[in-house]
Amino acid sequence: MGKYRTSLSSGSTMTANVCKKITAQLTGAIGKQEDVSVQLEALDILSDMLSRLGGTLYSFHSSILNCLLPQLTSPRLAVRKRAIIALGHLVLTCSGNIFSELTEHLLAELKRNESTSTTRTYIQCVAGISRQAGHRIGEHLEKIIPLIVQYCNVEDDELREYCFQAFESFVRRCPKEIDPHIPNVMGLCLKYITFDPNYNYDNEEEEEEEMMETENGEDEEQESDDEYSDDDDISWKVRRSAAKCLEAIVSSRHDLLQDFYKTLSPVLISRFKEREENVKADIFSAYISLLKQTLPIQSWLHASDASGKDDVPLTMLQNQVPNIVKALHKQLKEKSIKSRQGCFSLLTELANVLPGCLADHIPALIPGIVFSLADKSSSSNMRIDTLSFLHVLLCNHQPEVFHPHIKSLLPPVVTCIGDPFYKITSEALLVTQQLVKVIRPLDKSCTFDAKPYVKDLFPGTLKRLKAADIDQEVKERAISCMGQIIYNLGDHLSTDLQPTLKIFLERLKNEITRLTTVKALTLIASSPLKIDLRPILGEGFPILASFLRKNQRALKLSTLTALDILVKNYSDSLKPAMIESVLTELPALITENDMHVSQVAIMFLTTLAKVYPSCISKISGSVLAEIFQLVHSPLLQGGALNAIIDFFQALVLTKTATMGYSELMKQLTAPIYSSGSAGASVTLHKQAYHSVAKCVAALSSACPKEASAIVNQFIQDVKNPKSSSAVKVLAFLSLAEMGRTMNLSAQRELKTVILEAFTSPSEEVKSAASYALGNISVGNLKEYLPFMLKEIGSQPKRQYLLLHSLKEVISSSPADGLKPYVEDIWALLFKHCECTEEGTRNVVAECLGKLTLVNPAELLPRLKKQLSSGSPHARSTVVTAIKFTIADQPQAIDALLKGCIGDFLKTLQDPDLNVRRVALAMFNSAAHNKPSLIRDLLNAVLPSLYNETKVRRELIREVEMGPFKHTVDDGLDVRKAAFECMYTLLESCLDRLDIYEYLNHVEDGLKDHYDIRMLTFIMLARLSTLCPNAVLQRLERLIEPLRATCSTKVKAGSVKQEFEKQDELKRSAMRAVAALLTIPEVEKSPVMAEFSSQIRSNPEMASLFESIQKDSASLPASESMDMS
Repeated sequence: MGKYRTSLSSGSTMTANVCKKITAQLTGAIGKQEDVSVQLEALDILSDMLSRLGGTLYSFHSSILNCLLPQLTSPRLAVRKRAIIALGHLVLTCSGNIFSELTEHLLAELKRNESTSTTRTYIQCVAGISRQAGHRIGEHLEKIIPLIVQYCNVEDDELREYCFQAFESFVRRCPKEIDPHIPNVMGLCLKYITFDPNYNYDNEEEEEEEMMETENGEDEEQESDDEYSDDDDISWKVRRSAAKCLEAIVSSRHDLLQDFYKTLSPVLISRFKEREENVKADIFSAYISLLKQTLPIQSWLHASDASGKDDVPLTMLQNQVPNIVKALHKQLKEKSIKSRQGCFSLLTELANVLPGCLADHIPALIPGIVFSLADKSSSSNMRIDTLSFLHVLLCNHQPEVFHPHIKSLLPPVVTCIGDPFYKITSEALLVTQQLVKVIRPLDKSCTFDAKPYVKDLFPGTLKRLKAADIDQEVKERAISCMGQIIYNLGDHLSTDLQPTLKIFLERLKNEITRLTTVKALTLIASSPLKIDLRPILGEGFPILASFLRKNQRALKLSTLTALDILVKNYSDSLKPAMIESVLTELPALITENDMHVSQVAIMFLTTLAKVYPSCISKISGSVLAEIFQLVHSPLLQGGALNAIIDFFQALVLTKTATMGYSELMKQLTAPIYSSGSAGASVTLHKQAYHSVAKCVAALSSACPKEASAIVNQFIQDVKNPKSSSAVKVLAFLSLAEMGRTMNLSAQRELKTVILEAFTSPSEEVKSAASYALGNISVGNLKEYLPFMLKEIGSQPKRQYLLLHSLKEVISSSPADGLKPYVEDIWALLFKHCECTEEGTRNVVAECLGKLTLVNPAELLPRLKKQLSSGSPHARSTVVTAIKFTIADQPQAIDALLKGCIGDFLKTLQDPDLNVRRVALAMFNSAAHNKPSLIRDLLNAVLPSLYNETKVRRELIREVEMGPFKHTVDDGLDVRKAAFECMYTLLESCLDRLDIYEYLNHVEDGLKDHYDIRMLTFIMLARLSTLCPNAVLQRLERLIEPLRATCSTKVKAGSVKQEFEKQDELKRSAMRAVAALLTIPEVEKSPVMAEFSSQIRSNPEMASLFESIQKDSASLPASESMDMS
């Protein structure tokens, strides 16, 4: 029969035909029960066929089932086992009816309970099916679980083991259906994890002896088929399966964390003394799972959740640390390597979750660490695990707690540096680097005397630093470790220092080690011990300069940082020629193609301008030309712009002849002044005007004497009717940037000039003028704010621009300065919150929101009162205002907001469509920037959110456009906003969603309008990674709309846009398909298998799929979509 095996792999039509022909013979051979070896071989082949071609044998499924069920009572256990495997493969592809028939049969047999032996087999079968097709068994769990619970109490260890294995597979595969049974299952696990009837744990001494005896039954697979002998105690199997089931519960139910620490943690800790090594490993593993679940989520998303609920589990854990250490520290000296490794993994996880929690227990742990490092019988992995635990321990605790133990810790670590196995050496160097920081922390005063230990540390590290023929990682870590030794202990090295620095010079010249060496030199140069680097600077500086030419970005960046620190700390040892060698390399680094390198290079130039003003005259025009080009680039912003501003200020203060204030000003503004003339070659991007204005303001604040002249010039530019609008825009933006920090009230004409500009025909000039008025007011609230409020009241035509100015004032002024005016501004804004113009309402809302932050306790309740306003416009303004009070940083208003955001979210049920849309936008902003505000309200809010995803027929109307009829869906924007909220919730509140309910709405969205489908395809791709099991359960319903999209044809005569739109839609759908295909076990689904073969056989779909695969291969793994 072996020859059939080989034909299975090719998967062609021929194979399918062969399989169909032989299925009947196989089922016949299995049914006869004459020759067991034939039976086993036939079962194997059948399993193989079902797993690869289950779908093609569709017509035989019923006969296969009828042939397999009787085998579950076969006298031979091996036959039963293979029959279970075959059934597992069958349930992946069989129809719902056949699946129900199988489950009914299993349930009936479990109720009959003919003999313990068959009951065991039926429970194993249920567990097997659940593992293979958990998403199908979910609906039958209600009936299955009570039976399995009942069998847990039968005195039969093997039966119990299978019961727990079944529970474990339910927990992992049917999270939703098992939910009501979790407390019950957990109770059973906790009861049986301590189940050890044949052993007495009272006498600890005996236990030590017992541990040394050999262990029985390492592997349960090894049993012979026929006889079950009961002379062996197999209660350990029950304990092991209970521990595994607990691990499944812990890792899938983050929401029960507090309960786990109350009930489960103490029981697990009490079982660390388990005598069976395999069981102990699983108990450790379950506890490590618990610790991993407790690890606070380190991300901006949950920054504001830090206080409050998430702390409770950590506090509970903190109180249990002494018990954990008490249970483990003796075991660190046991012979068994496996259990020592388990202890170290658990302690490592503990130190990561609660940094500092082991501070009081260091004395108890050190002997165990030293023992494992020095013990001759320790395997190399054992040493590596010990070292990596020691590294985490040193990083996460205060130096003082280790000082009493350095004497015993250091020698074994140094011995490990000399270990012949490179992985141990490498790990030991990491630990040594951390130990150096502990022995002599330079950031605080410390009484511990480090000197005696230098003679231990230094030679071992030096030997590794000198060796040329060692592993790359060891080389790098030896360099870093030696860098740390010199940084912290350089003053104790006396005559050894210079020869060691010479080695660093050699390592700089080597391509493989140069980057690590640059970083180590940066560290040494920044040492407060003022290490003498003169002997290597002469040769080292030109080498560093040459690195700026290399095509290796990380090297350029690290070299610039190193040069910067050398210029700051060693200026008296550098010769002008050295500096010039670096200066010639800089122009090439300043380019808009790499803003970050440009930024670091300009920061280095700023350091040069401050430390070596004399060398600045040598800064060739080319460097400046590059910088001006960068200022005029549309890409310049943030860090790089700030670096340029700092540089210009430093440059002007060097008083270099060719680079004075007026010269720089001319260069900065030249392109804008020349743009009006006929020969204008460049038109600048809007962003560039802002950059230039910021530089102008920076130069003026560095040279206050020149400032008033330039302000006058700008005012004249604006008044001059011949000025181009570009010149006016620059003038206003520059006045804005200067006015924010200087008081411009001496300029009498300013107000009139600005108000006149509000009537300019150019939109750009208007908005620049409004920006200027706002920022000038920030510099002098007393003078300008009352004026602005009066204008807003009396000038209905200019309201929009004046409100923008007011927004600038509120956003940029300190709260204390605004306090006296709050009432006036508030009253004024409320007059405008019902404006029919949506643009104006949005500005009013932003003003209201940002104003509320000035005095939240008083103003937030006022906003809330407005919710009952009769006008939908007023309600939408208030809800949008709330959106502007939410930021991703912690703020004073958060606690108040949390209390009342629920009231604002009630507008999700507002009768007015527009109010619902802005309510969704506000909800989305909260979910994205500060999920803690809404996490606890989701139960109340989600029904309204899901309600907005439905298509409303009454909002769809027909519009006649000439001869054509065109349908317009007024509800589309609201639906889109609702789906955007759903997407955001995936990232921030996944643990609070009922994912099955959620998927229902995703499914509807897959059949909706173009925009919504695009969104739901992206959601589906994200869901495939976040909750693959739930998606698997729904696969059949999700694939259909994807298939429909991928196979649509555009009508032949359609416009180009229509083709592009459909193409984009197909690509997006195909991306979702590609994501679904990454789900483990998806290929076992018949629908998916059929769809992928359809894709492969259709040339158009196949090429699309391939191009998607190529795209995703080139993207970094963490690419995700940001829709804020």
